[in-house]
Amino acid sequence: MLNDTTLLLDLDGVSVARVERLADGRRRVHLVTADEAARACPACGVFATRVKGSAVTRPRDLPHGESGWEFRWPKRRWWCREAGCPRRSFTEQIPQIPAGARLTARLRGAAGRRIRDAGSTVIQAARDPHLSWPTVMEAFRTQARDVTEAPLPQVTVLGIDETRRGRPRWERDADTDKWRLTRDRWHTGFTDALGHGGLLGQVEGRTAADVLAWLATTDLDWRKGIGHIAIDMSATYRAAIRVGLPHATVVSTTSTWSSSPTKCCP
Repeated sequence: MLNDTTLLLDLDGVSVARVERLADGRRRVHLVTADEAARACPACGVFATRVKGSAVTRPRDLPHGESGWEFRWPKRRWWCREAGCPRRSFTEQIPQIPAGARLTARLRGAAGRRIRDAGSTVIQAARDPHLSWPTVMEAFRTQARDVTEAPLPQVTVLGIDETRRGRPRWERDADTDKWRLTRDRWHTGFTDALGHGGLLGQVEGRTAADVLAWLATTDLDWRKGIGHIAIDMSATYRAAIRVGLPHATVVSTTSTWSSSPTKCCP
């Protein structure tokens, strides 16, 4: 059922049957299934042929206009009669509206990208579309994987520096009765100091072992492409570079080296 209203909605897998205006000014959009793959069993992939019943879902979507809209999608529930399939029945679903979903995938994605790309706080990203904090935080984690799991851009000048993050946390070891550090107040960041790669990675701690642990997660060819390392007056970082990136040239703005990676004056 392809019509102009369906094209305006731009939600693949469903078509618009009709639209009604409610007393409060909102529009109620009645949807119908338009994708045959919606009746494929999610467990075995076989297309079902026998209808078990029906259900109505009301997924929330991105806001549209000042008054907004709401969806009504009457879906069929199918029997899966494939021998050996553990799934006995299922409701229709499309990629944008999975079974049991209360939000469309594009609404979740927009909320997560607002934090990832626009620097919004979780609270603000949740407040505007009237979503919960846990829902938006999970959406952000999903969107962040596109960045954190992407291959590192090749850099020629690697920047290494420490950042203080809160207070350290100590816990007493039950076996030895000694205190041990469980959360370091210092983190080490790795940046593309010359290009546009930004923050490449960050690890807790600021020891040589912490730096080497992060470098060990990178590809050997990527490390070979680094020609220079930009650091402050840190003998600890310099020692790590000599082991992990022995071919690279260390660049510092001062000629005095400290015994720990804290900033000091020349």
